Amino acid sequence: MKNYLISVATVAMLASCGGSKSTISEADKIEYTVEQFADLQILRYDVPGFEKLSLKQKELVYYLTQAALQGRDILFDQNGKYNLTIRKTLEAIYVNYKGDKSDKNFKNMEVYLKRVWFSNGIHHHYGSEKFSPEFSEDFLKKEMLSLEPDKLPLAIGQTAEDLFAMLRPVIFDPNVMSKRVNQSDGEDLILTSACNYYEGVTQTEAEEFYAKMKDPKEECPVAYGLNSRLVKNNGVITEKVWKLGGLYHGAIEKIIFWLDKAKSVTENEEQRAVISKLIEFYQSGDLKTFDEYAILWVKDLKSRIDFVNGFTETYGDPLGMKASWESLVNFKDLEATRRTELISNNAQWFEDHSPVNQEYKKKEVKGVSAKVITAAILAGDLYPSTAIGINLPNSNWIRNHHGSKSVTIGNITDAYNKAAHGNGFNEEFVFSDLEKELIDKYGDLTGNLHTDLHECLGHGSGKLLPGVDPDALKAYGSTIEEARADLFGLYYMADKKLVELGLLPDEEAYKAEYYTYLMNGLMTQLVRIVPGKDIEESHMRNRQLIARWVFDKGASNKVVELVNKSGKAYVVINDYAKLRDLFGALLKEIQRIKSTGDFEAARVLVENYAVKVDPVLHNEVLKRYKALNLAPYKGFVNPEYLPVYDKEGKIKDVQVSYNEGYTEQMLRYSRDYSTLPAINE
Repeated sequence: MKNYLISVATVAMLASCGGSKSTISEADKIEYTVEQFADLQILRYDVPGFEKLSLKQKELVYYLTQAALQGRDILFDQNGKYNLTIRKTLEAIYVNYKGDKSDKNFKNMEVYLKRVWFSNGIHHHYGSEKFSPEFSEDFLKKEMLSLEPDKLPLAIGQTAEDLFAMLRPVIFDPNVMSKRVNQSDGEDLILTSACNYYEGVTQTEAEEFYAKMKDPKEECPVAYGLNSRLVKNNGVITEKVWKLGGLYHGAIEKIIFWLDKAKSVTENEEQRAVISKLIEFYQSGDLKTFDEYAILWVKDLKSRIDFVNGFTETYGDPLGMKASWESLVNFKDLEATRRTELISNNAQWFEDHSPVNQEYKKKEVKGVSAKVITAAILAGDLYPSTAIGINLPNSNWIRNHHGSKSVTIGNITDAYNKAAHGNGFNEEFVFSDLEKELIDKYGDLTGNLHTDLHECLGHGSGKLLPGVDPDALKAYGSTIEEARADLFGLYYMADKKLVELGLLPDEEAYKAEYYTYLMNGLMTQLVRIVPGKDIEESHMRNRQLIARWVFDKGASNKVVELVNKSGKAYVVINDYAKLRDLFGALLKEIQRIKSTGDFEAARVLVENYAVKVDPVLHNEVLKRYKALNLAPYKGFVNPEYLPVYDKEGKIKDVQVSYNEGYTEQMLRYSRDYSTLPAINE
């Protein structure tokens, strides 16, 4: 489970940029701002402390980063059947183009390609709608036909004309594969979603297929469907499993190769066992083996180097079952981890004092660990856009019996902050100097703390009642789960316990997070929505659900208001104490929904508060935001790890380079880590 940066007033989810101007830290001269195009800004992140790792640890990081990058093509294919074909075709045109590069069609194709790289496909990475190309069909056809056939990703017997005919509607027809993930109530979510997790099956068929596999009495159920594509051939529904010898064999084979090298330089036996079990899972595709791996991983608390590699999060599946491929290689920030350890060491206190009903609480919170990490590489569904906090594993029974790991990615948050300095956002959207002073004084601290509470305690809190299907909430499951974790954090932000633990300096600090959260949920996150569209993405739905619900339920007492000042709308919080009570009330209800699997209550809550957008307010926010010349979405280029060899061919050092540009990195990744065919059947 992931937590994405949302506190746009205090950090750089909406960071400023103009042209090619770079934001440079005086401390280390890293150029944090790389470039901006469309609605995207590309940043760079530092990897502080890497040089202090031992040679063995550096070598381990290097091997794990190679394993991470080998899975890139998997995500492209998961996001859409034709994504790899489109990427390879556009890259071939871009690299071999002989015409005028100032030509409007070429420039627009270049932006389109950059967006495809960023989103790992032709649909927006966050909003899920298909990009609208601003280059012409004739331009694409002419350039495709001008290339030598061996430059194009042609299937056997396929011509360039055939390839263009196949891709033309996918790229240019707005009615073909229009949404990567459709969450619209009342529609067949599989047939109307372009993601490549299902083929030839309806939503009803898929739900019935997996319902037959599940036993409500099973105490340790595997995550059915997590690592497969569900297909129907000749009327028979089967799974194509992602494993060695199965679907995505080419990528998985190379991932295993680098994991095997990493196994030779592990820090301890526990870490070696984790990697060995992950290799075993990739070889077999057995989900029981995956659970065994997850248990070993969550228990490995000694290792400083850690990683995620595999089929992890289910946000990209409209049914919330099948997992996208992602990887993160990291090492513990020893100094910053003090904050998260304080939280995890008091996990039982937070669980016991939660406002939810007693029957939905854990009697014993087990194995909650938390740390601040330094990211060494981002990959798959964490690249270029990444979460700032992660809590895994996602299996409820593993959490209950063995615990979970929660991480806050410190150097990513730091990069956002440094790139965002002086962007003018607060001046435009924050109501008064009082709120601005709160945010300036406490905003970074409270934003990080809310992430910690969300990941470490929120996702790890509560329990399902016996016999409740973990997938009972279906398409609403991700939104409800993210709302549950956010509310847990929000409720406790205002608790005196945080001051007592030294996590907050005083009892006023929490107000900075309350204000920025409500401002974002009610107003400013709307900059990410196309006019006339509903909110689709689970994290955005979660934030609007919370903000709109407390706004509505507190309306009679004017707890939160939208007021007009000089013709502009602003959020005003009149009663912070009552707002906390409302957060607690909503947390109580959402935990009940989660614990009991109340699908209908989840549907009503999400559809009533999380989906629809006020068009008047939306247009105003877009206009005000546009004047600031900000990009609503951020992503990163990775550092490059360069092994240094001695005369005998052994690694004697690993150096880090921060010089690679966005296009340069994407083309190198496509050249060096293209592990799959253009079409994967």
